[in-house]
Amino acid sequence: MKKVIGLSLLIGLISSCGSVNNGELTGVPGRDKYSEPNPFGMVFIPQGSFTMGPSDQDVSWGENNGSKTVSLDAFWMDETEITNNEYRQFVYWVRDSISRRMLGEQNEAFLISQDEAGNAIDPPLINWDEKIDMKDEATATVLDELYYKPDERFFGRKELDTRKLMYEYYWIDLQQAAQKSNRFNFATNQYQGFVYNNEGEKVDITSRKSFIFRDRINVYPDTLCWVHDFSYSFNEPMTNLYFNHPAYDDYPVVGVSWKQATAFCIWRSRYMNEALLKDGKYTVQDYRLPTESEWEYAARGGVPLSMYPWGGMYTRNYIGCFLANFKPLRGNYADDGGLTTVKVGTYDPNEFGLYDMAGNVAEWTANAYDASAYVFTHDLNPDYKYNARPNDPPVMKRKVIRGGSWKDIAYYLQCSTRTYEYQDTAKSYIGFRCVRSYLGN
Repeated sequence: MKKVIGLSLLIGLISSCGSVNNGELTGVPGRDKYSEPNPFGMVFIPQGSFTMGPSDQDVSWGENNGSKTVSLDAFWMDETEITNNEYRQFVYWVRDSISRRMLGEQNEAFLISQDEAGNAIDPPLINWDEKIDMKDEATATVLDELYYKPDERFFGRKELDTRKLMYEYYWIDLQQAAQKSNRFNFATNQYQGFVYNNEGEKVDITSRKSFIFRDRINVYPDTLCWVHDFSYSFNEPMTNLYFNHPAYDDYPVVGVSWKQATAFCIWRSRYMNEALLKDGKYTVQDYRLPTESEWEYAARGGVPLSMYPWGGMYTRNYIGCFLANFKPLRGNYADDGGLTTVKVGTYDPNEFGLYDMAGNVAEWTANAYDASAYVFTHDLNPDYKYNARPNDPPVMKRKVIRGGSWKDIAYYLQCSTRTYEYQDTAKSYIGFRCVRSYLGN
């Protein structure tokens, strides 16, 4: 009893005295206790090991993967592919941020140029609390630049010029920063070595900012992909309506390149972290594309050596119904219930609770494609990335896609099948979903 009382007094003393030195190693007081929240719309994937690679013979003689036992940390994954309406939130945010910066040049109320201490913020932040009055003539005149010019309008309709929806984003190249030849030299008090910038140029390291890369891309999906992906095929209604009409809000977004998907993940992280910062919470919730090992592990649903995400060897259930949206038989696209894409979550989830890990749309992963990647990647959280530069040959711009799509045969629906597309291309059969690393065990 005396020990309990003594311990209670010690804890009370530590909590009340904070920085008082009592000679004991107690850690830094006042740290918030962290518990991992359940992110909206995401499924928890536990840490574990699995055999990555083909669960059947290599019938296509692709020779681009082999069996390998790997181990992965726990992570969260979107239970469905990103939908048109979810991606539209990103597009509208970019539109609204551009609008506010344009208005901020005329009215400083739309920008925050000083912090609470009166220090200048450069560049200024956007003031999202300021309302935009579209009925105001001066406001309408400023924002008129965001719309198509009169001679580009169709039947005189005033429509947003999607070419103006440019998003600038940043990331840190930790791979280059981790190289010992690029570390800060405390003896000379300066950096050593060099980095390759986003244009592929060799640049001496001058400061920490040398590892901060930036890119600027248009965020609007390539709606014309429905036409240019298919010759002599009538898909104009999908081009005109698929991303814009409410009927397709819950369908997977397509026409998004790997770079656009990456930009979406960075924006989603920023969007979440700014909300957490307002509440005084930790800002470490970073979303990203899954590595292909994470994707395959999640697709298998904890079922070892499963050929398909549903765990079986066949594409039909016991009553003969197809289990995914793909190209069955000899091109009877509609036989599985969907001619092209279908609403996310139409088919049953796998054992982890993930929908459409096979079919509907193929999915971008974070990894660069190399036929021999399984040979040289580590067996702990395997990962192979390459930051392709504009002057790199096309072979260096290939990114891994997984899962197969509504236009693919069953082979591409298998958990282990890997193929690729080029990072700057957008297809009517490729979408994506995000993951978020789980903090702790």
